Amino acid sequence: MLSYHNKVVWITGASSGIGASLAKGFASLGATCVLSSRNEKQLDWVRNQLAHPERHLVLPLDLTASDTFPDAVGFVLNAFGRIDVLVNNGGVSQRSLAAETSLAVDHQLMEVNFFGPVALTKAVLPYLRKSEGQIIVISSIAGKFGFFLRSTYAAAKHALHGFFESLALEEEGKVRVTIACPGKINTPISMSALNENGEKHNAMDDNQSTGMDVDVCAHKIIRAARKNRREVLIGKKEIIPVYLKRYFPYMFWRIIRNQKAV
Repeated sequence: MLSYHNKVVWITGASSGIGASLAKGFASLGATCVLSSRNEKQLDWVRNQLAHPERHLVLPLDLTASDTFPDAVGFVLNAFGRIDVLVNNGGVSQRSLAAETSLAVDHQLMEVNFFGPVALTKAVLPYLRKSEGQIIVISSIAGKFGFFLRSTYAAAKHALHGFFESLALEEEGKVRVTIACPGKINTPISMSALNENGEKHNAMDDNQSTGMDVDVCAHKIIRAARKNRREVLIGKKEIIPVYLKRYFPYMFWRIIRNQKAV
């Protein structure tokens, strides 16, 4: 299994949820974490919860501002001299019908969930090659099949799979790629999900409140990455439709239309 001891691990979306739990997990394995999101105050709080807080770096980052990425990469390199792992976790979910969602919101969802991670990856990739490093992509079960109220979110996650599966083939032997697909995880992701007007959903959905514990999810992601797995599905019963769609598509469509959207 891969070791993260003394590795520099850059995590986007690290201020809460899966990102914060991943930071805790990597820090416990001896990694130095670079914590990024737009919420600097919350990032400071997360850093102070990690083993040896003084080892870790808070670096505010907006995934829609790709012109700032080269400077951000330079900041990390000046601080640590290397980047070993990039965790593309930052993103925003959706709670709106496709027919009612403005095109501006569609663009925003794609920018945060797809173009931002792609742009940051391209900025970091030369240094991952030097360190023979790793990219961990936090996709979603929505990256395996579309679902109610998630049209553009699902589209962005599907796009991540296409891009990073291609990148994995192109960088084989130089940079490792693991794509994680969480299902229903107990995080506040639904609180910040966008509605048709780009406003926050501001509700904790039942799918999240009853989902898998976020620390368990993070442990499974790190374990898969340490084993250099190309893809890992994480969740409870909600991962079953992935297999149904692959092997029994007619059964999949009969079942999925009866699932709760929130």
